Amino acid sequence: MKGVVKYLLIVAGLVTFASCATTKHSSQTPENRIVVLDPGHFHAGLLQMHRIEGMCDTVAVYAPREGQELGGYLYNINYYNNRKHNPTSWVVEKYVGEDYLERMIAERKGNTVVLAGNNQKKTRYIYEAIKAGFNVLADKPMAITAEDFNLLEQAYRLAEKKGLILYELMTERYDIYNIVEKELLHNKDVFGELEQGTADKPAVYMESVHYFCRISSSGKASERPMWYYDVAQQGEGIADVTTHLIDLVQWSCFPEKSINYKRDVVLTDATHYPTLITLDEYKQSTRAEGFPDYLQKDVRNGVLEVMANGTLNFEMKGVNVGIKVIWDYLTPKGGGNTSTSIKQGTRSRIEIVQNAETGFKKEFFVVKAEGVDAAEFDSAIKSAIAELNGEQPYITLTTEGEGRYRLEFSKESKSSHENHFGLVAQSYFRYMEAGEAPAWERENALSKYWITTQGVERAKSKE
Repeated sequence: MKGVVKYLLIVAGLVTFASCATTKHSSQTPENRIVVLDPGHFHAGLLQMHRIEGMCDTVAVYAPREGQELGGYLYNINYYNNRKHNPTSWVVEKYVGEDYLERMIAERKGNTVVLAGNNQKKTRYIYEAIKAGFNVLADKPMAITAEDFNLLEQAYRLAEKKGLILYELMTERYDIYNIVEKELLHNKDVFGELEQGTADKPAVYMESVHYFCRISSSGKASERPMWYYDVAQQGEGIADVTTHLIDLVQWSCFPEKSINYKRDVVLTDATHYPTLITLDEYKQSTRAEGFPDYLQKDVRNGVLEVMANGTLNFEMKGVNVGIKVIWDYLTPKGGGNTSTSIKQGTRSRIEIVQNAETGFKKEFFVVKAEGVDAAEFDSAIKSAIAELNGEQPYITLTTEGEGRYRLEFSKESKSSHENHFGLVAQSYFRYMEAGEAPAWERENALSKYWITTQGVERAKSKE
């Protein structure tokens, strides 16, 4: 795509300032209004960081109880409404009670249910919302067990039958690094063809390292819900974070192609192992007095074992893929999450790396394959970057040794993780206007969750 970076910036600029008064629906109708159900993760509020065209400013929120989770969501909305720069004007209609789900269905104060919270409940929430006639915009993961996967598959079938949209908040598609990688992956002169690789040496390898606790500059530890450490409620590592990684493999390597888990995917291996959390660490992170009863099943000799780490190996349309996720307790000083993405083509290898060696900043490399003519490749990659840039030098290309190129991105071309939620909302509303989402969105989501949930089963079978 010529000038792809400029195109991204234009799309990002479409996160505009519309309210009920400027849309074709009044605030008294359920059209273009969201309902937030049982918010338990800060992603529930990030969708409302900016006012988005087509979304009414009045939002109904239903929760089972007051407390940390609902309070965190309301705090964020209040902050967005009262910040000095670009404030929002959300009006929250709150209901709290044990019958919160039934009340939401009965009152029907919107047409889209937003879900971001306890993952043990999420698949049932999805199914019940679809059954009641709501569209659903859900945070990951949408399923964490094999039983959840079966229910999710039913929800997708029911949504299709009812003409409803079930869509997932896959924010990583809007990161400039991933967008440019996708473009280069399909440039035959630069990347060639994606190799198949082997189980031992996959053609696609992705790794992600996260942390349960972060210490702010003031010395305060970030806070997690108590249930976040329970894999029965949050999900194992290979059922949670890997959803973003698998989605990127599907989206970038096989764009707009349906991947059917029954014929296009083979799970070849899966492993898992725990992160050890001491009682003091748990108290620091959750502000709790001790391990709750539901975590006692995972406590060994006074230490909590959280099955947060693991690997997934699978074939997707004949391509061998390796995925690894790691959760440590405390973020290293001066550091943050790290990630690795490597994709091997017949003409080059694309690497996106973020770790201690890079100063915890993302770096993008293209490495020429052996046997490819150096001058020809140099001309091809310079031409590709020029086409991606269009009229503005958003991407700078430099050479680091023979056949190794670094891509650096201007500040203007980058968009924050928080802003990506607005871009996801735009995609969702485009599908709403069209009356349906593409078949590949549904098929690929199901393939993704078949891999993760079957991966958990495979890992457990080795114990």
